[in-house]
Amino acid sequence: MAEPLTEDERQTLKAAAFGAVHLVSNADPGVFDAIRESFAATGALAGASNLVKEVLTGGPVPRLPRTPEADSAGGGDGGQADLAAFVLSALRRSVAILAAKAPQELASYRATVVEAVHRVAGAADGVSPRESEMIAKVKQALAG
Repeated sequence: MAEPLTEDERQTLKAAAFGAVHLVSNADPGVFDAIRESFAATGALAGASNLVKEVLTGGPVPRLPRTPEADSAGGGDGGQADLAAFVLSALRRSVAILAAKAPQELASYRATVVEAVHRVAGAADGVSPRESEMIAKVKQALAG
């Protein structure tokens, strides 16, 4: 049986998954695309099983670090790079948490996050090179 996850660990798993979706969505942003991408990601996250579904669909949406672009126009991509570093680190921590406490859930978590980012990337006008690049980074972080 899996060892219970702490609230902090649950938040890490959730922030990492939602953050991965956010990174791929923002890799090739578009106002109308964001709506389609949001529905696509929700379907993938809701389709998870057992503990992974409970963690990803329960409670409030996680808060991701704000980037300077969210606060003001312009500002380059430094904030996005910081957000990517945060999310990719959270994905690696999530893998370590599940490997230690619920190894039987690790494959489900990985598959759910990968499915979500693929659905987001394909939700509007196909997958762009920037989205493909971000998906590769997400997969690398999930590989542990």
